[in-house]
Amino acid sequence: MRVDHDHHVHSTFSDDAHSTPEDNLAAALRRGLASIRMTDHVRGDTTYVPEFLAAVAALRPPEGLEVLTGVEAKLLDTSGAVDAPPEVLRSLGTRSGPGRVLLADHQLPGPDGPWSPRVARERLASGLEPVAAVQQLIDAYAGALRHTGPAQLAHPFSILPKIGLSEEHITEDQLDELAAAVLAADAVVEVNEKWRCPGARIRARLDRHGVAMVASSDAHHADDVGRYQWLALEAEGGTRSTS
Repeated sequence: MRVDHDHHVHSTFSDDAHSTPEDNLAAALRRGLASIRMTDHVRGDTTYVPEFLAAVAALRPPEGLEVLTGVEAKLLDTSGAVDAPPEVLRSLGTRSGPGRVLLADHQLPGPDGPWSPRVARERLASGLEPVAAVQQLIDAYAGALRHTGPAQLAHPFSILPKIGLSEEHITEDQLDELAAAVLAADAVVEVNEKWRCPGARIRARLDRHGVAMVASSDAHHADDVGRYQWLALEAEGGTRSTS
C-alpha cells in the first residue's frame, strides 16, 4: 500500500469540506504525492458532478502527479442500492464520468433502507444479533459491487463503533465473502486515515485473498491531504498496493 497516494480527498463540492480542488492539488504537491483522487459526496438528487469533473479536468498537475476522480455515495439497503444519480453510476470509468464510486457505510444498510446509528442500536438492543447486523453490511457491499462500475470501499466498517459493535464482531467467513465480492468486481478497499479502518486483522485476511488496498486520508481540508500517521505505521504490514 503506497503512502504517496491519496485515494479519498474532498473539496468544496462536498458541503462539509473546506478546500478547493486547486487547494488540494497544491497540498498534494507539497506532500510529494504521486497520485490523488479527488472525491466528493453525492446523493440521488445531486446535479453538480459535471461541474466537479470539469473543475478537476481544468487542473494542470505537473508530470509525476496523477489526478484521478471519484464520487462517494452511501449504501442504502441490503440489496446494494446506492444513493447516487443513476446517470453518474452509468458513467463510471468512462471519459465523461468519475473514475470510481466510493461505497460508504454512513449508516447501516437495512432490508428496508438505511438505519441510523440510533435505529441500529435499538434493533440490536431488541435482539438483532451482531453477526446479523454485520451481514447486512456485507450483503450491501456485495450487492453494490455487483451493479455499479469501478468501485472502492470507503472507510469500510466505520459504522460499527457508531452502533456499539467493533471489527471483532466480523467473522472470518464474512471477510471471505467480502473478499470474493471485491475480487469479482475488480474493486479496491481503502485503508482510511480519518476513521482508522479497516484494522490489521481485516487487512491481513483480505490480503490473503489478493484484495488490493489503497491509502486514503478522507481529507476535508487541504492540510490533511496525504497526511498519514496511523496509516503510515499500518503500511509497514505490507498490504498489496494499487494505483
